[in-house]
Amino acid sequence: MKARELALAVVRDVFPAPGSNAIARTAQASFDYRARRSHLDERDRAFAVELAYGAIKMRRALDWQLEAFVTHKNIPQVVREILRLAAYELLYTRADAHATVFEFVNLAKRFSHRRLANLVNAVLRSLLRANPEEPQRASFSSDDEYLATRYSLPTWLVRQWREVFESQLEAVCAGVNAPARAAIVVNTLKDGVGEAADKLRAAGVETTQSPYVAESLLVETGSRARAGAARDWWPQSESSAMAVDVLAPQPGETILDVCTGRGNKALQIGTRLRGDGSLCCVELDVRKVTTLQGRLEEAGIAAAVVTGDATGDVLGNDRWFDRVLVDAPCSGIGVVGRHPEARWKKEGSDGERLALTQRALLERAARHVYPGGVLVYAVCTTDPRETTEVIEWFLSGQNFDRGLIPAAYRPLLTAAGDVLVPPGIEGRDGFYIARLERRA
Repeated sequence: MKARELALAVVRDVFPAPGSNAIARTAQASFDYRARRSHLDERDRAFAVELAYGAIKMRRALDWQLEAFVTHKNIPQVVREILRLAAYELLYTRADAHATVFEFVNLAKRFSHRRLANLVNAVLRSLLRANPEEPQRASFSSDDEYLATRYSLPTWLVRQWREVFESQLEAVCAGVNAPARAAIVVNTLKDGVGEAADKLRAAGVETTQSPYVAESLLVETGSRARAGAARDWWPQSESSAMAVDVLAPQPGETILDVCTGRGNKALQIGTRLRGDGSLCCVELDVRKVTTLQGRLEEAGIAAAVVTGDATGDVLGNDRWFDRVLVDAPCSGIGVVGRHPEARWKKEGSDGERLALTQRALLERAARHVYPGGVLVYAVCTTDPRETTEVIEWFLSGQNFDRGLIPAAYRPLLTAAGDVLVPPGIEGRDGFYIARLERRA
């Protein structure tokens, strides 16, 4: 298997042909599975992932560029995917045009037949002769259609971002097509941040400290460091780490982490407690609980782990905490730049549906907050139905007020005083974080 064939296999896994019995995979799951069996070297794997992820992200823009040259409507899906991959390589990489066309025509011969391979050859050569430019505003009926096509996004998502980000809209659209910035959270129970940065540098990874989160290191150059476990550090986006920073757990306190998942934020909370205080984690997914328990043990962090639905009475009414983090399930709009297929798999109605669960989680978690205590609500989305609307609904019926956010977050604060991180800007994930305090 060559690099372009591997890329094609990944794209076909993400977008199975209609009517087939194939189950769609994420791009990462497909690539990890197929790359292990490809026997390609590191350079060819990198090329394959660039092609696959790029063609998935830029699917709408590529189809717009190809539309003028593909006159046949009943082309098999595998041939359309070959055309998209080839167009991506020709338009978005420093490709040797003749070699690119040659390789993809041969790929079309393998996966279809000579007539369709000739079609691929004709379309790609026509595309090269046309020397196409980026989409221009005058060709579209609205700004939203133009931006959605140019930056290859669903129109409903561009409309939503326009409502939220206004003057930053185009920067957000462009930003989610750039590589997401890797970041690492240091296990400060083992090393100081400076010592961890030195160890990473020795391994060829240059980092800088986050301007927001003290224990978060942003990767500047080098491959992202992967800790085998949480002994020294773990990959965690800067935006995700902000939620715990806003929670600000202190040694000696009791902390509840709701919807813990595999535990990035729980590990971060544990390091801040410094072994003094207590941490309780609630997670519904049994497989995630198993992973969480192993990571906590490896990191040297003690925590009670409860398996159950946090919208129900899993803790009883007699459990009280100084600080509670609700890291709620959400539509994930904030991380569409990190997962290439996400923009095409999500629906505009997701936010409305998930808000019901988010409200239930907040309402239940509020019962466990001491008077004067802190409740932080965090979601990796910027959909108003899951962010501001959820919080305004909660505050209207609960004995809570908005709390103060650390001054460092001023550039990211909304008019109401919540943290809103725009997706794609400076390589960050989109995130919303509200800090609420229970009246004494």
